Amino acid sequence: MSSKAGEISSIIKEQIKQYESKIEMKENGTVITVGDGIATVYGLRSCMANELLRFEDGSFGVAQNLEEETVSVAILSDKDTIQEGSTVYRTGEALSVPVGENLLGRVVNALGEPIDGKGPVEAAGTRPVEAIAQGIIQRKSVSVPLQTGIKAIDSMIPIGRGQRELIIGDRQTGKTTIAVDTIINQKGTDVLCIYVAIGQKRTSVVQIAQELEKAGAMPYTIIVSASAAESAPLQYIAPYSGCAMAEYFREQGKDVLIIYDDLSKHAVAYRALSLLIRRPPGREAYPGDVFYLHSRLLERAVCIAPEYGGGSITALPVIETQAGDVSAYIPTNVISITDGQIFLETELFHSGIRPAINPGISVSRVGGSAQIKGMKKVAGELKLLYAQYRELQAFAQFGSDLDADTKARLALGERIVEVLKQKRSAPVRVGCQVAIVYAVINGYLNEVEPKNVAAYEAKLYEYLESRYSGLLERIEQGKWEDEEIEEMKQALAGFRG
Repeated sequence: MSSKAGEISSIIKEQIKQYESKIEMKENGTVITVGDGIATVYGLRSCMANELLRFEDGSFGVAQNLEEETVSVAILSDKDTIQEGSTVYRTGEALSVPVGENLLGRVVNALGEPIDGKGPVEAAGTRPVEAIAQGIIQRKSVSVPLQTGIKAIDSMIPIGRGQRELIIGDRQTGKTTIAVDTIINQKGTDVLCIYVAIGQKRTSVVQIAQELEKAGAMPYTIIVSASAAESAPLQYIAPYSGCAMAEYFREQGKDVLIIYDDLSKHAVAYRALSLLIRRPPGREAYPGDVFYLHSRLLERAVCIAPEYGGGSITALPVIETQAGDVSAYIPTNVISITDGQIFLETELFHSGIRPAINPGISVSRVGGSAQIKGMKKVAGELKLLYAQYRELQAFAQFGSDLDADTKARLALGERIVEVLKQKRSAPVRVGCQVAIVYAVINGYLNEVEPKNVAAYEAKLYEYLESRYSGLLERIEQGKWEDEEIEEMKQALAGFRG
């Protein structure tokens, strides 16, 4: 008995030594009203803007409006177990999402939780979804190309690593196809990809995941999905979550491509959220800070100088227009934030020209800085010849008697249009792109009927890859001197399509 008493007394003494008298203050609130993904909470007097709050059922929310007596909270859950009178707890933290290499190859929701049925993700850590963009000192100008594998883009509207290039057009014109093909073309490069689906059908997201899986692109891709069935707060958070995941890789000096598909639906989700929490509506009922909604997101796309760690985030936001109206509120906002736009036209799409890129309105403000030397040399003339063809085509339909020079320009233009056509999920390596553009503008396709251009092109690529693979590699390394030009002339002269 005495030994047991000794044991008990030693345990009590140890507990007394470790005892610390500490009062822990916790601020709790109570839900007054709840509905449409918004809860009004009373009692959180010290709550901060964008603070993460926890409801008693385990759901989370983000503090939005901080009013005198109440806080409007955007609920980040589709559960309907939150009721009037539920308790709300402060966390003292900003909303964060898991980040890390283990997210690659996975489909996650706006909070970074896996939704692909492949089990939990072991994250490397978490990052706040909102972050301040890098300052001008840490940035450097865009100079490394990001090859899309799409001839019309890489030749006339080049994209560089660290650029923000808008993909804009009506629905069903191939905007998502361009984005997905660009992801597929990063296979074998050091570029990691993040695809953020905002307000899309779940079936569409599944199809994109299957397409990327089939092309072998999922191992270097993360899909962040906030589908149309999910609440407005989750759709609002999704692009910022994707950007936080991208910034984790960028801080390691890696290059990341992020696609926001699409920001029109993102703005609509934010409008719904803002109206529900009684923020004053402005133009088209959007809140006054709808420009800041996208500017603070796209400003995080960056090309970092090597002395500050290098790495880049290239952003391809997508905007859907109504009947080609690029002068509407949200399209003009995003056009003014980005470094150029790829405009897809419904008429071109329905006439069989795919990708349906309008080269007149489409522009890249980075231009030749984001092209290899060979492409820069041959593509300058291509855009001019294509623009001339579009002008002459409109003029020629009214006149039957055309001179020889006009006929020759129209014939060349027809072949350029055929060369720039491309099937989906069929990226072309940039060396082959330089070869076909050089061939068409220098008259090597003049004897080829427009309907036979695609067959000629396919055979030319096979011929070049089997006999001139060294030339293609040198072109892709940025060489385009007299030696390469002569070898290209010799290859094209010797080819019989």
